[in-house]
Amino acid sequence: MLVLDRPQVEALLDWDSLIDALAPAMADLSAGRASVPDRVAALVPERDGFLAAMPGFLPSSGALMTKLVSLFPHNDGARLPTHQALIVAFDPDTGTPAALLDGTAVTAARTGACSALSARLLAREDATVLAVLGTGVQARSHARAICRVRPIRQIRVAGRDAAKAVVLAEELSAGFDGEVRAVSGYAEALDGADIAAATTHAVEPVIRRSWLTPGVHITSVGFNPAGREIDDATVTEALVCVESRQAVLAPFPAGSNDLLVPIREGLITADHVHAELGELIAGSRPGRTSPDQITLYKSVGVAAQDAAATALVVARAREQSIGAEITLE
Repeated sequence: MLVLDRPQVEALLDWDSLIDALAPAMADLSAGRASVPDRVAALVPERDGFLAAMPGFLPSSGALMTKLVSLFPHNDGARLPTHQALIVAFDPDTGTPAALLDGTAVTAARTGACSALSARLLAREDATVLAVLGTGVQARSHARAICRVRPIRQIRVAGRDAAKAVVLAEELSAGFDGEVRAVSGYAEALDGADIAAATTHAVEPVIRRSWLTPGVHITSVGFNPAGREIDDATVTEALVCVESRQAVLAPFPAGSNDLLVPIREGLITADHVHAELGELIAGSRPGRTSPDQITLYKSVGVAAQDAAATALVVARAREQSIGAEITLE
């Protein structure tokens, strides 16, 4: 069995290849070709955390895998990530365990890459200003991935900790042919932004309708069991797209408070979810219909994304003879 550690996984992941691979993965998911059961989780209430199991089979990648992922939002994010994971890949022909790899890097990359895919499908083609809300792993992932699909010339970074926003802005400036700056708050970051990437553990919404510019595309991947990233006015007005209706509308802790709360309060119904990404890719549902339309991609993460990323990493590792081979028998 092949074993890959986090630095090896990070070195093997390529943004462009991953974004491209996620398109057929999302199409498989929406068409019912992928087998992706609802995640199950063991809750750790005293830490507001959980450990989830996410199995999946993805025909387009020939990937059969499961991910074990913990989410502990009180981790500091630098020394100890809020999301930590392991992935086991199996041979889809025999069911034999084939690879064990770090899943923390995969989770970070596939989440940002799928948000970038949503921007490719929904953001205006002339989008040049990106607002990054948050200063953690996903903030970094989203900034790097979204710049691959739109001609971003300015990145604004905002977070709860101003010092961390400055550090992230300096980090993102390296190798970026444009302006990156830390700003004083979320409202300033969003003012005039063409794309907004929300990557927080917010209790109160960091995306508010009054702060948004017409035509903005929003990606939201944050999770807090007691909070939301997006206010009601934005959700009700936006064209809402998701990875999977079943996943995003599932009961806590699998689904999204950003949609479940306004549904529970009678502001919207489940039918307000306009499309899954796979439906946009297949052309069975339309995307943006006007330059001023606000579009929202709400992500909760699905195993089909992990399977696509795992298939890429394992294939490249074997091609390049990277990783250690161990025997379990």
